[in-house]
Amino acid sequence: MTDDELIAIMMRDRIVRRAVTRKNVEWFFPLYFHEYLSVELAPFHHEMMHLLEDDAMRLLIILAFRGSGKSTLMNLVAVLWHILGRRQCKFVLVVSRTLQQAKQHVQNIKYELEKNSLLKDDLGPFEEQDEWNMYSLTLPHYGAKIMAVSTGQSIRGMRYLQHRPDLIVCDDLEDHESVRTREGRDKTYEWVMGELLPAGKLGTRVIFLGNLLHEDALLKRIRRQIDEMGIQDAAYREYPLLDDMGRCLWPEMYPDEDAIRKLRESVGDEMTWQHEYLLRMVSDSTQVIHPDWIRYYDALPVRQRSSWYLAGIDLAISERECADYTAMVSARIDGNGQHMKIFILPNLVNERLTFPQTIQTAMALSSSLAPGRGTELAVEDVGYQRAMIQELQRRGCAAYGFSPRGQDKRARLALISHLVQNGTVLFPSKGAEKLIEQLVGFGRESHDDLADAFSILIHKVLMRRGTGTSVRFLGRKESAGTHWRRAHERTARDFLDFSNN
Repeated sequence: MTDDELIAIMMRDRIVRRAVTRKNVEWFFPLYFHEYLSVELAPFHHEMMHLLEDDAMRLLIILAFRGSGKSTLMNLVAVLWHILGRRQCKFVLVVSRTLQQAKQHVQNIKYELEKNSLLKDDLGPFEEQDEWNMYSLTLPHYGAKIMAVSTGQSIRGMRYLQHRPDLIVCDDLEDHESVRTREGRDKTYEWVMGELLPAGKLGTRVIFLGNLLHEDALLKRIRRQIDEMGIQDAAYREYPLLDDMGRCLWPEMYPDEDAIRKLRESVGDEMTWQHEYLLRMVSDSTQVIHPDWIRYYDALPVRQRSSWYLAGIDLAISERECADYTAMVSARIDGNGQHMKIFILPNLVNERLTFPQTIQTAMALSSSLAPGRGTELAVEDVGYQRAMIQELQRRGCAAYGFSPRGQDKRARLALISHLVQNGTVLFPSKGAEKLIEQLVGFGRESHDDLADAFSILIHKVLMRRGTGTSVRFLGRKESAGTHWRRAHERTARDFLDFSNN
């Protein structure tokens, strides 16, 4: 039977119509919601519907350009199909960043249940109940409930009758403000993992919808988990308006370059166009380190005889919640001049530490990186931090002060940014994620302690690169080898004494 023949039968026979639409969302959508279809659907819409029909897909993550119709399809059509169709869901949560946004989605569903005559005649009744309000709808004929939820809301253990949520649809859980800082991104992620997902049950389907707001945003984090854990019952899709070849994904809506141009002009802001329509993360004009500059290594090469180690330390001796963190960034430096490579090591320190804890951590770092040789420690020499340098030196560590010479943090980072861009500085493929976040998001992230420690480290490398083979330590001039041997012996002895006390 052809589609045209099936359509003709469905238009005449209500029983056939109900049977087909309950089984296939691709028939359910155009038959009952044809008013939303001003133009023909694109292939990516059909792919999304195929994912909905695949019962094996427990987790769906959809990033799509603004105006793609993803909310209509997933937050209206899919919600109703999951209840009225063959899946027979009983408790659906519609989740957005704010309760007002979630309420609007529920109200859109309510409108269809009240005003969509064909839907009511075929799959009703949907008589209004006392529980019908701005935030929830009950469908007694199906024993089902739809409820609006906002991020941060306590929902663990929530039930409707005996049912825990069996469908959770999350639309735009983040916005530009919430993803601006790591604390904001962590807050959303922790709520989703600790509150939202445990509210479901075994087999609950979760659908995430959103846009590209940040490389470390919620949907990107979940995608990384899918890849790392090899999750099979999950699908991640990105649908930009234009693909890598510049071809429009919805040519029926935007048939030519003139239509694309008019849309782009209506958007106005280039950053919004790149992020929300093309799904590309681009740097703004104030960015110091660009994400595409970051280069990685999987394993350290064999250590050269001339290799040496250095750690940059940015101090913040306070344990208050509002305080900055003490940050330590270490590197192994190979070669000189144009052949120099600075391998950032994946042993970052980024904690709120007291003075004694900082001493202990720095000493352990110095003695662990290059046993028998010791590791230089470069500490910003400003105000009270000088006392830390003196104490580390007294305990046998090769600690040196770094003077910022009046330069602000941005200027210091900008001066060494070319070493990241040209690949002189290499980052581990795993273990330096927070550092990279702070470098790429410098000026926007609420904390920049690791970025400051990184700047101190790289500036100290450049300062030392032109020196000879001897170093001055506590006023005595020694060969580098003798100095490191004595420093390591003192460091190990004093570290044990310090730990025992």
